[in-house]
Amino acid sequence: MNQDVLTRYLALQNGSDIRGIAIDSENGRANLHPEEARSITAAYTAFLAEKTGRRASELRIGVGHDSRLSADSLTQAALEGFALAGARAYDCGMVSTPAMFLSTVLEGSRFDGALMITASHMPSDRNGLKFFTTEGGLEHEDIEQILTRAASDIKTEAGEVTAESFDLVSLYCEHLKAIIKKEVAADDYDHPLNGLHILVDAGNGAAGFFATGILEALGADISGSQFLEPDGSFPNHIPNPEDREAMASVKEATLRASADLGVIFDCDGDRGAVVLDNGEEANRNTLIALLSAILVREHPGASIVTDSVTSDELADFLEGLGLQHVRFKRGYKNVIDKGIALNKEGIDCPLAIETSGHGALKENYFSDDGAYLAVKIICEMARMRREGRRIQSLIADLKQPRDAREIRFKITTEDFKAYGLGVLEDFRAFAEETEGFSLVEPNFEGIRVSVRGSVNGWVLLRMSLHEPKMPMNIETKEEGGVEKILEVIRPFFARYDKLSGKL
Repeated sequence: MNQDVLTRYLALQNGSDIRGIAIDSENGRANLHPEEARSITAAYTAFLAEKTGRRASELRIGVGHDSRLSADSLTQAALEGFALAGARAYDCGMVSTPAMFLSTVLEGSRFDGALMITASHMPSDRNGLKFFTTEGGLEHEDIEQILTRAASDIKTEAGEVTAESFDLVSLYCEHLKAIIKKEVAADDYDHPLNGLHILVDAGNGAAGFFATGILEALGADISGSQFLEPDGSFPNHIPNPEDREAMASVKEATLRASADLGVIFDCDGDRGAVVLDNGEEANRNTLIALLSAILVREHPGASIVTDSVTSDELADFLEGLGLQHVRFKRGYKNVIDKGIALNKEGIDCPLAIETSGHGALKENYFSDDGAYLAVKIICEMARMRREGRRIQSLIADLKQPRDAREIRFKITTEDFKAYGLGVLEDFRAFAEETEGFSLVEPNFEGIRVSVRGSVNGWVLLRMSLHEPKMPMNIETKEEGGVEKILEVIRPFFARYDKLSGKL
């Protein structure tokens, strides 16, 4: 195998996904072309055949995509790759990532495998491939195996492929509508959302169907919804529930329309957040708190898995509900896998969620599905409305940090992993020796420090999952507290000439 080719293919790996530049731009030359997509999908077919113990010709594989500009060319190449490998592929068109996973388990499809062509919220020149089996998304090791196989058997052939079209969006909508009808249990069974005004911001991604195909069909008023039309150039704002501009846009629209709820999705629909009727943004820690407060009724004493950067205030809120807070590693797949592992150990874990908005529920196959999260919130809101209560009452006791900052150090040396690990070990020793600092244990990622004294808060220093960077998060219970902590730790970071970042 040509080592340069292998290196080029392996460079496309991004954790448990495949991502690259699909269109030449100011960000760089494209490295994810139809050729790579064709070879990778052929290699996935071989992987799936081995996993299922079936011949490639017996496999049924669904293919979907979001609104990105490179979607058509990569979809065509993917269909060619499946055909060259002998599998039967179905073109599901523009759809959400969670719908593509559910295509492997829903009665009306039950594909053996699925491919979603997406790069989530990343810039419009990017794209990627996300593979599923009936067990969920692939693991890091699976992707490495597939890329290695693809690099050794490059598919240069191209041509017209006639793939059968499959209306997955309608199937997915019917699935979620049935859940809402059952959960809300309204007198008007077919229109359980009558009287609710719910606004949707799809960010010009693939999830605009949630407004028209689900909410409006069930009787909700969706007036004021915005950016439902797919446009891979993302002309209005980045489709990202973590982005301040995106959240400010849906908040303004919700208040302007006097809606009961605003819902926002990322480009491929696997992440979401909401805005309450008073303008309160429920993303990050607040979204986790809201979902936990909804779930606690059926899961008293359960464990909620989050990523490592959740606040102390969230931990206090979950403890107040009688829930166990399990902070784990960053990376949505890490968080979800931890939730699955806890349940296998006999520990009830109904929710595994990252602050990015990747949230997966046990009752939904542990699929990170922004639409399903929204459905849980909408159903609870509809039930509470009948009782004369408002959903924000569920998180009335949630406190917020008064000051917060994230600093991302760049490691400017080739062996960045070894250098970063050395910094972490030194920071551990520094924390142990510093008055008012104490190490937080158990801790599954980086070094987390509790700060008590004239300022109260925490610091988390960790390695980035995929880049030569070290993010550091600081939160405090006092205004101006971050600067007070920085005054203490600046001398520590001044020792390291291979760390670049403004303190």
